[in-house]
Amino acid sequence: MNFKVGDEVVVIAGSDKGKKGKIIKTYKNEGKVVVEGVRMVKKHQKPNGQTEGGIIEVEAAIDASNVMIIDPKTKKRTRIGHTTDEKTGKKVRITKKSNEKID
Repeated sequence: MNFKVGDEVVVIAGSDKGKKGKIIKTYKNEGKVVVEGVRMVKKHQKPNGQTEGGIIEVEAAIDASNVMIIDPKTKKRTRIGHTTDEKTGKKVRITKKSNEKID
């Protein structure tokens, strides 16, 4: 999985298709990501010392194959590629459409 926390993504499949948001959390072992404002589910919460009880809405995880990263240059969805940086020799992520470096 090539996504990191903070990446701007768009949902390409499911009931929230077309929604955009930032990745809040990644679950690499399960291949899932949590995107802010996408796949909102209701959760029943008991009151404790910090929060009051009730029904709250939280984001649920969606499969990483159902999101694509947004190209910072063209503002369209794109795939992620990898290349090595000439200066540092480290592996970096790039966008396939515009060959822009991500991060």
